[in-house]
Amino acid sequence: MSLRRRILILVAVVCVLAGVAGLSFLRAADRAEQRGRTQAGGPEIARGGLSLTPGEDGPRIVFRNMAWGPNRDELASVPAAAPEGARTASGVSCLRFHSAGGTGICLQAVKGGVQDGYRAVVLDARLREVSAHRLAGIPTRARVSPGGLRVAWTVFVGGDSYAGTNFSTRTSVLDLGTGRLDASLEDFTILKDGKEFRNADVNFWGVTFVADERTFYATMATGGRTHLVRGNLAARSVTVLRENVECPSLSPDGKRLVFKKRVEGLPAEAPWRLHALDLTSGTETPLAEERSVDDQVVWRDDRTVVYSLPGDFGADLYAVPADGSGAPARLMASALAPAFLG
Repeated sequence: MSLRRRILILVAVVCVLAGVAGLSFLRAADRAEQRGRTQAGGPEIARGGLSLTPGEDGPRIVFRNMAWGPNRDELASVPAAAPEGARTASGVSCLRFHSAGGTGICLQAVKGGVQDGYRAVVLDARLREVSAHRLAGIPTRARVSPGGLRVAWTVFVGGDSYAGTNFSTRTSVLDLGTGRLDASLEDFTILKDGKEFRNADVNFWGVTFVADERTFYATMATGGRTHLVRGNLAARSVTVLRENVECPSLSPDGKRLVFKKRVEGLPAEAPWRLHALDLTSGTETPLAEERSVDDQVVWRDDRTVVYSLPGDFGADLYAVPADGSGAPARLMASALAPAFLG
């Protein structure tokens, strides 16, 4: 057999082997995608129907799936009793998410066109789009009122971190009954120390709603300090209550707020500790979580709050008692922005 013929045979064999290997890889990838199993031994994920109401199997958690794989960034669901169990992915992607009363708010990235951007999408209980609103900046916070009648969102319009002071936010509230959009809480009347207050550097973020669907709490920053405010949507006003409160979250019974508070002596890039505020007595209680939490917590029930901390794939969820007792424990890996349904 000539040398030339041997070379041609060798080349043909190499091409056949390469083709077989490529086909095997594609088939394996296809099987992996069908199974929905993420990389590095992550949670099993399968596409399926997802509702923003409790399932037949009881309470559920809906959240942004952060596990690497074909369903990363999609809304996913697990039974509340098995948070580390198999996940059902929806196909709807969100950067920030919250749900209550059968309504969802999903802050999304918009790709393509002349310029990428972001939008806020109101979802019904079946994750169908009810309305969409263009955002002026990078999504950071989202909340739905307990009855699902109002939604709020916050974006960064300058800077991208709460840790420093060089940032600007815009917080909007949408009334789903009337369709009225208050594009910025900065347009509301501010009452501070019994007088009307106005300053060019005012920022708002971190809305949490009261069950009456009219009252809310939020953070207001001005003069390098943060304040807890109570707002009235009907009067379009906010009243300053106290200093050094950020990202409040109201308990289901309406009696307590859990928030992040700047603590003197901590690093500038990680300055917060979680505290609970009794709205009747005014007593503040530090929670058992000693790490700096840059998140607006979500209440799992009247006793426990859930929040995110950095994880291997972006974020993990942790839970801690809201009365200062116990110790923090990881609830879910590779997850962000949870809503507890049921």
